[in-house]
Amino acid sequence: MNRVQKGNIAGVIAILLWSTLALFTVATSKIPPFQLIFMAFSVAFTIGLGLWIKEGQGIIVHLKLPWRVWIVGIYGLFGYHFFYFLALKSAPALEANLINYLWPLLIVLLSAFLPNEKLRWYHCVGALLGFIGAFVLLGFGKEIAFSSQYGQGYMYALICAFIWSSYSVLSRYFGAIPTLSVGGFCGASALLSLGAHLIFEQTHIPNAQEFLAALGLGLGPVGVAFFVWDYGMKQGDIKLIGSLSYATPLLSTLMLTLFGRSAPSSAIWIACMLIVLGSIVSSLPFFKGFLQKISTRNRPL
Repeated sequence: MNRVQKGNIAGVIAILLWSTLALFTVATSKIPPFQLIFMAFSVAFTIGLGLWIKEGQGIIVHLKLPWRVWIVGIYGLFGYHFFYFLALKSAPALEANLINYLWPLLIVLLSAFLPNEKLRWYHCVGALLGFIGAFVLLGFGKEIAFSSQYGQGYMYALICAFIWSSYSVLSRYFGAIPTLSVGGFCGASALLSLGAHLIFEQTHIPNAQEFLAALGLGLGPVGVAFFVWDYGMKQGDIKLIGSLSYATPLLSTLMLTLFGRSAPSSAIWIACMLIVLGSIVSSLPFFKGFLQKISTRNRPL
């Protein structure tokens, strides 16, 4: 298995982990957003700390990073979550989430500015099909009304999409920075989230279920997911992973349905077909190469 394939697998693992985000978040609904992010990022930092110790190079070496790397890391992890919660507080959740889910499409488009990367038609079509699938999933049977009175909230959501997509693409420029450095970004984001919590929120003492759900967030979608995503962005096919990212809201909805937190609907299956179709279109070179290998093996000598 080559470097790109390993990176693609890492990206898919991150997508699978993010699909559990809504399920864990529902179980922690009484915990204020910034307090929850502080708790989850603290767990993520602990994971990074453990990996640093296991590696044997010490802790300080992983904190001695160029200031540009620190800015990009904090910009991505804390900046995204900060503006996401501002968006949800300033605009209806449905419209805010639809705008936020422009980030996979933006990853595909922004990747064209990377060295040695070329944007092909199938990347754009695949990402667009994925966005339509997310639109159907989130908005099917619901009244979507973008109102000027929520303009500020929509702007926050658009900033969210741009922050995460640009952070993901910029990670490629720092390919020499070890993925374990993400632990430092998580620690800094935890401290900033604590500050935001103390300024904007009242502390909630979580019960056992809420604590375990917050722990699950830190171990999965707000923990390990950031480490494997960083590896995927640095080593994998960034345009393919970006297109596949539209599976996140679909898998998240399926997860909620499976655990009885959401009712099944026809929108799920329509969205599933669109997102899968988008993923197939984005993966055309892979399927073409795969079929060529099979054809070569079956060719008579």
